[in-house]
Amino acid sequence: MTKALVTSEFLHTPHAFSTRQDGVSEGVYSSFNLGISTGDDRTKVEQNRQAFLDAFGLTKAQVCALEQVHGNRVVEAQPGWFDEDADASVSNQADLLLIIGTADCLPILFHDPVKAAIGAAHAGWRGSALGISQKVVEKMTELYGSSPKDIRVVIGPCIQGACYQVGEDVINEFRKAQFPEAVYQSDAEGKYRLDLVAANRWLLEAKGVKEIHSLEECTHCDQERYYSHRRDGLKRGSHWSAIMLKAQ
Repeated sequence: MTKALVTSEFLHTPHAFSTRQDGVSEGVYSSFNLGISTGDDRTKVEQNRQAFLDAFGLTKAQVCALEQVHGNRVVEAQPGWFDEDADASVSNQADLLLIIGTADCLPILFHDPVKAAIGAAHAGWRGSALGISQKVVEKMTELYGSSPKDIRVVIGPCIQGACYQVGEDVINEFRKAQFPEAVYQSDAEGKYRLDLVAANRWLLEAKGVKEIHSLEECTHCDQERYYSHRRDGLKRGSHWSAIMLKAQ
């Protein structure tokens, strides 16, 4: 599992971002695919998922996995296996793993070491335009008394700026939400490049979060290590990103 998972020294609680390496899936899904919606062999996906959970020493009963819908709903995490429609969860429970699935979108992990609270968000362009990362901070403040200045955030592997070309219909959603133009600059041909990392950094800083770190790994560029929906289409694997609080 050494090559399969990436962590960050920035977060001082168990967490990981998966890569596509060291799994059992084959072909276009090679090899550590954790998603079942794009045609991979379910038995192999379940083996990969079990290996991911084994890395944390947990079972399915200790997981909050969401049915992601590209919105901005944030829930207080409860054990569940893809049966609640939401794109982010927060928790102050020990030994409960918050999981987010991605294949280009931003996986964002949150940790408040002062109040012992965590969060995990799936931020595609729709969720980003709807301010999902701010919603997570607001929910952690509401439920656990977190102060934004104490929350540490890591943005995992995702499609990075220049690789993410979008149409003006998408850009208009960011204009309406009053994002700075640096988030959606156009090139010499008038094509827009949307920088979701910059967009979510701007959202978090506006909310008062000071400690924000991006792994700066592009899923679209690095085919050896990452799946990419933009690059490969529907026949591809998916990644998991996860965070938990350890019981004292």
